[in-house]
Amino acid sequence: MNYRVLLAGLAVSLALGGCATKPGNEASLKTGYAAEEPRHKPLKANDPVEMEPNKWLVADLETRDVASINGPHNLAGRTLEVSSLKDVRLADKEVILTFDDGPAPGKTERILATLDKFGVKATFMMVGEMAQAHPAIAREVFARGDTIGSHTFRHPDLDKMSFDMAMAEIAKGKNAVSKVIGTEIPFFRFPYLADSKRLRAAVAARDMIVMDVDVDSKDYFTSTPASVTARTIKQLQARGRGIILMHDIHQRTVTMLPALLIRLEKEGYKVVTLKYKHAPAPATNLVAQADIKFTR
Repeated sequence: MNYRVLLAGLAVSLALGGCATKPGNEASLKTGYAAEEPRHKPLKANDPVEMEPNKWLVADLETRDVASINGPHNLAGRTLEVSSLKDVRLADKEVILTFDDGPAPGKTERILATLDKFGVKATFMMVGEMAQAHPAIAREVFARGDTIGSHTFRHPDLDKMSFDMAMAEIAKGKNAVSKVIGTEIPFFRFPYLADSKRLRAAVAARDMIVMDVDVDSKDYFTSTPASVTARTIKQLQARGRGIILMHDIHQRTVTMLPALLIRLEKEGYKVVTLKYKHAPAPATNLVAQADIKFTR
């Protein structure tokens, strides 16, 4: 399949907004859009934003050595078992770490190493074609005990697609990640957080848990790692708890993660491990069964 035209537009979208939604009601958890952050700075040569797997093959050599971060650490919190979105209830000073768009060579592995150093786990929302391109890394995430979800197959804006096409994209991504991992993947996140009532209801009806976002690190902006850390902590301090959105495809995220975890630990936060409560139901044909009649 030829992705060149699609990916060219997607690259621009990612550069401007990562997985953020379009600006909207500030009260919504899904519309934290940093309008004040410059978005016109040129990207660095080794800071890719395209989703095409072969764009992620360059290993970054600037990552700080996680072995230099001394323990012991007291950041790990409880394991939260959920069977639906309503079960994702965090207490004050609790966070869930999530990473979208990977797995990405040279980045996902280093994020895993940092998480292990601090004794915490995260949830990785994998793009189907990325998992297919880098199956060993995807399986390493699973083997280390981190949680895995799907993030469509090629990261399109589902809100701009027909319902059937969107459901087919969701199914293809879920099936691709599940096949690589060897088990069903119940968690799902909408690319750009661009959803609709009808899509959310159809996804939930298929025993998939939609992962929303409380704190958007905006690590997709071309800002410094320190800026990402500061922005994330500021949002978290205002909310007191929440699901943090990051991306394991950006070097700045790899670089800033140790500092973020140190700051979380210093301020008394606990990282919650997210798990599915029951064995997922057998895989189903999402498109064929997506006959629920909902309006936006």
